[in-house]
Amino acid sequence: MFRSFIFLALASAAAAQTPALVIKAVTDRPQALYQTGETARFDLTVTQDGKPLAQGQIQCSLSKDGVEPRREETVQIKDGKATLTGTLGEPGFLLLRASIAGQKDFAQASAGFSPQEIKPSLPVPDDFDAFWAAQKAALAQVEMKSTLTPVTSTLPKVAVYDAQITCLGAPVSGYYGKPKDAKAKSCPAILFVHGAGVGGSSLGAVAWSEREGGMLSMDINAHGLPNGKPKAFYDEQAAGALKDYRFQGRDDREKCYFKGMFLRVIRALDFLTAQPEWDGKTLIVYGSSQGGFQAFAAAGLDPRVTFFCAGVPAGCDHTGIAAGRINGWPKLVTITDGKAVEAELQTARYFDNVNFALRAKCQGAAVTVGFIDTVCPPSSVYAAYNVLTMPKTLHTMPLTGHKSSPEASAFMTEAALAHVRAMRQK
Repeated sequence: MFRSFIFLALASAAAAQTPALVIKAVTDRPQALYQTGETARFDLTVTQDGKPLAQGQIQCSLSKDGVEPRREETVQIKDGKATLTGTLGEPGFLLLRASIAGQKDFAQASAGFSPQEIKPSLPVPDDFDAFWAAQKAALAQVEMKSTLTPVTSTLPKVAVYDAQITCLGAPVSGYYGKPKDAKAKSCPAILFVHGAGVGGSSLGAVAWSEREGGMLSMDINAHGLPNGKPKAFYDEQAAGALKDYRFQGRDDREKCYFKGMFLRVIRALDFLTAQPEWDGKTLIVYGSSQGGFQAFAAAGLDPRVTFFCAGVPAGCDHTGIAAGRINGWPKLVTITDGKAVEAELQTARYFDNVNFALRAKCQGAAVTVGFIDTVCPPSSVYAAYNVLTMPKTLHTMPLTGHKSSPEASAFMTEAALAHVRAMRQK
């Protein structure tokens, strides 16, 4: 028995040391873009311990950006390589997921077919503007009072404050920075907004106050929570009142959680534009994922916004199911057996980046999109991006999911700074 135990332990150890298979997938075009009806080829490679796998099988699943039904196919590996082809007869994305039986890892690749032709899934509600005008009017009735508490930072030339600003409902809570020697009407302003989750504001963002000759910078958390609290405080909020906040009120436009979030963004812009150092003409909103959601909303709801940066934005084309497409985060609309809950579908239309984009009057926008992003799918991002009417740029990431690559981050940063420089010339 003892010898058997040793043998089994050694066998298990040997199995554990067997190099894992590494599977990768790419399209035959580096940019992964095709015209509707063209054929895209997916090239797959499988290696083990750095060497091509001689033979085997890959289970492949192709879908229209995650929409069922899926095409299932098994392809044969030969000398570490395999191929698969597919097409779409309509604008959209063909998403591949490739895996090998018994392996946890999988590979993804996606081909975009005429994505610039993706259109909104539903029209703008007739009373969209009236609804948001009423919300902004209610906010205007709340007197803006701000409490600025100095905060120690590593930026000797920047005055940094914890800012608490009255709003409708929860306050605006953030960190605010300005150059200590700033003169009146000399500084452009930038507002940073957060992705999903529950936490305090980011102090690092105020470093932007040292850029381009001096800027007003502000970073607000999404929920109006106090800043600088222990992690346990935010964990308690996430498990309590803010648990699944994204679904709160999703069947009633008056109660939808994102209404309050967007009003806090507007009030933060009220604060920045009320500062005597603001140059009176440059106002940028910058965020990714849920932050991109807020950036689109700010541009559509507040004409003071002159530029926005939205990385892999959430909140796009909530009603995609109406056009046979997938809807992305925050998944406001429940879909059962292919049918949407009607009350949620109608509510979502008032909180859709597609409709905010149609109303944005700013001077420019910079957006990023990941082609294998299953959180904020590319078809949804294109639906919103395509209807923007101002000068705009899109940074595509064919092999990136829901994150910002270093190149994408640099793209958004440079776009924001270029806007500051251009506005200084006006």
